[in-house]
Amino acid sequence: MTPPYDPLNPDGDPPPDPKPADRGDASGRPDAPLVVWLDADASPRPVREMVVRASQRLDLPAVLVANHRVPVPPASTRVHQVLVRPGTDVADRHIVENAREGDLAITADIPLAAELVEKGVHVLDPRGERYTRENIGERLSIRDFMASLRDTGVDTGGPSGFGGPQRKAFGDALDRTLTELLR
Repeated sequence: MTPPYDPLNPDGDPPPDPKPADRGDASGRPDAPLVVWLDADASPRPVREMVVRASQRLDLPAVLVANHRVPVPPASTRVHQVLVRPGTDVADRHIVENAREGDLAITADIPLAAELVEKGVHVLDPRGERYTRENIGERLSIRDFMASLRDTGVDTGGPSGFGGPQRKAFGDALDRTLTELLR
């Protein structure tokens, strides 16, 4: 497997030996029974911050996957960042290839969520909605219908802003889901 692309290290020189808590394989996947994966390319900053805090508080590894650097507090020893090559769905492919059954992923990308749910990965969107085997088909259908409307020139609007109520909904859903998964 090719190591993840790092624009600050395009030659792929090996990084310095990580601290024991950071050990994992070249995919960025830490050795742990539960890993939190964040599709960080378009995730709102408050979502990234809540994932980092939860990772630190619960001593869980979190992997932020993006094709650009996203800010991560330097003291976050359990938070890993994987930089992938620029391109459509490259970060999504990395998450699908490396997330395991029982992990938690956070993404607003419904096709990515569908693939992860099929693998047995628990999935939340950044607004706190949990995707499951029971609701992912409906979400995909609605997404495809809205895309077909946009393709015909219908203005479907966009998602509402990400403010206090959305932060609270995501934070509550993240806490509930992690509590359930860690039992």
